[in-house]
Amino acid sequence: MGFNNPRLPWSSTPYAELHCHSNFSFLDGASHPEELVEEGSRLGLEALALTDHDGMYGVVRFAQAASAVGLPTVFGAELSLGLTKPQNGRADPEGRHLLVLARDPVGYGRLCRSISAAQLAGKEKGKPEFGFPPTNAEARAGKPDEPVFSLSALAEAAGGHWLVLTGCRKGTVPAALTAEGPAAAARQLADLVVAFGRDNVAVELWDHGDPLDSARNDALVEVALRQGVEVVATNNVHYSVPARRPLATALAAVRARRSLDEIDGWLPPAGTAHLRSGAEQARRFARYPGVVERAAAFGRDCAFDLKLVAPRLPDYPVPAGHTEMSWLRVLTEQGATRRYGPREAERVAGAYAQIDHELALIDQLGFPGYFLIVWDIVEFCRRSDIFCQGRGSAANSAVCYALGITNADAVSLGLLFERFLSPERDGPPDIDVDIESDRREEAIQYVYGRYGRENAAQVANVITYRPRSAVRDMGKA
Repeated sequence: MGFNNPRLPWSSTPYAELHCHSNFSFLDGASHPEELVEEGSRLGLEALALTDHDGMYGVVRFAQAASAVGLPTVFGAELSLGLTKPQNGRADPEGRHLLVLARDPVGYGRLCRSISAAQLAGKEKGKPEFGFPPTNAEARAGKPDEPVFSLSALAEAAGGHWLVLTGCRKGTVPAALTAEGPAAAARQLADLVVAFGRDNVAVELWDHGDPLDSARNDALVEVALRQGVEVVATNNVHYSVPARRPLATALAAVRARRSLDEIDGWLPPAGTAHLRSGAEQARRFARYPGVVERAAAFGRDCAFDLKLVAPRLPDYPVPAGHTEMSWLRVLTEQGATRRYGPREAERVAGAYAQIDHELALIDQLGFPGYFLIVWDIVEFCRRSDIFCQGRGSAANSAVCYALGITNADAVSLGLLFERFLSPERDGPPDIDVDIESDRREEAIQYVYGRYGRENAAQVANVITYRPRSAVRDMGKA
């Protein structure tokens, strides 16, 4: 993969951290992805996973930071499982977690689709934190919709492309162990094995210095050995270095809407949920030979570059006898005739030569469907008398002008097409289309209806605290 991560003297034991939350696990993780990458690289980790709660929000920043320092990246998420249908008279308790790592780009895509489906299905409100009853304000206002994951749906989606870990104290197996004992934990582990396959499940151990950690880990190892399931060490990381622990504590208080005094008894007693070197993990897990090295092996096997993940557009419904490219040529020729006159008598010198050049490059890069979809949306707006206008670097394209997407004549103005699209640019072109705000919803619904809701999405912004709000909420805690 071309990664070069020189090992430091204290990292003689190979190790990869497979369970790590950033601050994109809102009010839970206390370090930015860049901080985690910096510390992981300093410790000489074989790989680092980002496993935020119920989403892949921080993966781009994580991947970019890791690429800059040569740290292999693993992508995953910690999924929140709700109540499930009883099995053999049993039901999974509410709010259990499942840690999923993508083994490859295919697994990444399947995980993203599963998260999107669960987020769309989420309707739960008002769930309290840390076992506290909801406050009156919480009961009145409720909490944001939460995703709804089904273990059976996740098992169907995985297809052997995920590595599933049993997770933290709220994981199905550790939680059953704590609540009901080893027999219940064994049943939960058996369910995971049936759902995902024995080779795709590993029992996770972590040691934060709690007096009960060793007893729990001993019991988890025994359950795993009885069922022939691999055991792996993590540190269930929530911040990069020990110095971030006070911030993590304050964030937990804000999340629970309680003061630090009220929440103190529910929090870990020490700042141990930070990144650790292989040597330190080897000392902590010396009684379980191989679990640290196995984390490194899993990390190497699951690591890949995020650039290998490329979205695939839905197929554009072209008329019979046409490909996307041939139909784009037809539409462009028709539009160019309106804009520039016929090919043999063009009103702007060089217009058709430029159009032919652009179409050849669009064909070479495999983007005809993208242009057809944007043209289709613009045409819908035109037919519906909805004001819309393409803008940005797309104005440098004679093809966009011919298709009616933009209204700037790139040829007459001498604009450079390669500023918009060229072989040297990463990813697909970006055509921005402004649509009048009062009727934008009509265009959105047209896209959903035309291409299917599972093939269309709205861009999500990460909303950050303004200083006044941050100070106010921290002050309450």
